[in-house]
Amino acid sequence: MATGTLTPERILEATEDMLRRHGAAKATVVDVARALGVSHGTVYRHFRTKAELREAVTKRWLDRTTGELTLVVEDRSVPSDVRLRHWFSALFAAKRRKAGDDPELFATYEVLLGESSSVVEQHIGELVGQLEVILEEGVQQGELTSPLPDLALTARAVFDATNRFHDPAYAPQWSSPEIDAAFTAVLDLVLRGLRP
Repeated sequence: MATGTLTPERILEATEDMLRRHGAAKATVVDVARALGVSHGTVYRHFRTKAELREAVTKRWLDRTTGELTLVVEDRSVPSDVRLRHWFSALFAAKRRKAGDDPELFATYEVLLGESSSVVEQHIGELVGQLEVILEEGVQQGELTSPLPDLALTARAVFDATNRFHDPAYAPQWSSPEIDAAFTAVLDLVLRGLRP
């Protein structure tokens, strides 16, 4: 039997391990329960369905990136345009790291992302919200301007313009020798459009 208290976090850790080993198609709640030394019914007390468990593990995976980026948003020691550059650089680095360091798990999460559209939309909303915070502070300080009348719309447009560097659909391109130069060029162009 399991040692220690069974928490949702322990279940999510075990689920991630099972996904890494078996992939999204073969990992089951029974596998997770067996790894934890409990019955699958015990797992279902924390997550009512397999879909709920998979959504939770997907959200946990995406939240790691959001957490890294929060540190950039909160660093007010640098001007807003520099923060925007740092934010996009951190986002691109996090996505490349996920795709390159653990390709099996990344492929599994691509499957899960397709199943969890509400989790993905929430994640994108959080990222765009972080951009909006940086833009708003930049406009207030006179460091940035919003070319569109609505800051939320500007934040979404900037996010969409850089899609190639954070959307998992483009992951095969992220190891290309030219990708860093392309990233810098797009980011320079976007930032130029946001300067007063």
